[in-house]
This record gives sequence, structure tokens and C-alpha cells, in this order.
Amino acid sequence: MIRQGFCYVIRRELANASSPASRIEKGIRPMQDQETSKKEEERMDPEHEFRFNCSPGVSCFTQCCQDITIVLTPYDVLRLKKALSISSDEFIDKYTIILPKENRLIPLVLLKMNQEDKRCPLVTREGCTVYADRPWPCRMFPLDMNDDGTFCHITDSSRCLGLKEKKQWRIYEWLLDQGVVPYDEMNRLFSEITAPLRAQEPTIKNPDIAKMVFMALYNIDKFREFIFESTFLNKFDVDPARIIKIQRSDEELLKFAFDWIKFGIFGQILFKVKDKQKSSD
Repeated sequence: MIRQGFCYVIRRELANASSPASRIEKGIRPMQDQETSKKEEERMDPEHEFRFNCSPGVSCFTQCCQDITIVLTPYDVLRLKKALSISSDEFIDKYTIILPKENRLIPLVLLKMNQEDKRCPLVTREGCTVYADRPWPCRMFPLDMNDDGTFCHITDSSRCLGLKEKKQWRIYEWLLDQGVVPYDEMNRLFSEITAPLRAQEPTIKNPDIAKMVFMALYNIDKFREFIFESTFLNKFDVDPARIIKIQRSDEELLKFAFDWIKFGIFGQILFKVKDKQKSSD
């Protein structure tokens, strides 16, 4: 009973990729056409066992980090820029490609591969240099999620020799070991913005609004300046405890940014404007 309940929690936390579009938003690598039918047929629950080990001893080590497309979420960008000890501006300029989408408020943010060999710039022969903060799709590999919250392989043993290794995992063990759950919680919050936008994109002609949304999502340093160095806190009534949280934590500040976008774009009552007397005090 305990294990069944635990697996239910894992399934609930991770089953937020409810459509192919949402998987692309979360950064799943495109698959070869010949793998698609097999992937669609495969349905594994969190207790399913599979064999996998990725280490320098496996002959294809780091080959999966070449000639791929990785879509970065806001939380991916936050973790990576902190791991590299650089600003959001520098990370965006050096490590990403921004692809505006027609009639879409939020562009795709891709991890920029090396031009000469199409390899991930954060991977060496010894492995990933930001392994503890690697993006969501890198953590999930070699698994992907189906629309119903079950799991499947995103590749096979002819391309990934790690699937021939002896190490066995239950899927929920693998997800916990790879640190997927915190990422998926952030992605769930992000999907509360992207899902309504996919359903009905608002007509926004002011380019400054799109810039504001991008800043809030992907440039946490600039968003921090916007909150604490502008008149924002003079105009909006924010709980003092939450102010302390967003001062101390970029993760809490990103959650604050999600709420700010839901307030500004969707009109959700998540912020209260101070009355003129309070704001002038």
C-alpha cells in the first residue's frame, strides 16, 4: 500500500505533459520517424523495471549530447546560469538561441550547440560539466512521458548502449535519482501559463509586453531589478514574508514571476494594487 501510494504521488507530480505540444515546450528531443510508432505503443508505469547505466565506461558515452535539440524552460535557464556563475544576460547571449513563434507570446529558447561539431557546449569527453544542474530532458533520458502519464523509451539499445548495461531501475527510482521531481514541479507552474496560451493566444500588439514576459521568465536577474529597484513594491501590496522569500531565493522569485504573468496577461487576482495613500507613504 505504501509503495502504491508513493508511485501515485510520483505519477501525479510528473504527469503534466498532457499533449505533444506540451512535451515540446518542456524540451523533449525530436525522435526519428522509425521510433515514433514504437514509442506510441509503449506504456510503462512508475514501477516498471528497465536496464540503464550511463558512464565513461560505456562506448557511446556523451554521444546523445550531440546533434540534438533541447528546449530550455525558465527553470532550466535559472539553474544553468547559476551553475556557470554568470548573469542571465550572459547565459542567454552565449548559450541560447531564441526562436520567436508566430502568434505566440513566449518564444522557444533552445540550448545552442557548438557550431563546428553540433555538440552541447557544456559537455566534455569526461561528461557533463553542469551535471547537477542539467536540463529536464537530460535528466529524463532515456525515458519520455506519454499523454496518459505513463512512460516510454525515447531511444533503443542500438543507439544507446547504456540500455544494455546490467544496472536495473524501477522508473520511480530513476526519476528520484535523477532529480526530476523538483524540475517537474516548476514545469507544472510554467504550464499554467503556456497551456492557456496554446488554447487561445491573446492579441497583444505592444512589443514591450512580450519583452516583459520574456524577462520575467528567462532573465531572473533583470526581473529582480524590476521588482526591487523600480516602484513595483510601492504600487503593489505584497506580503512581507513573500518579499523576504523572493529576496533570498531565485526559485521563489521565478514562482513570483509566474504569478505576475498570470496577473498581467490572464487577469488573475494574484496581486492587489495599493491605494494612493499607502503608495505615497
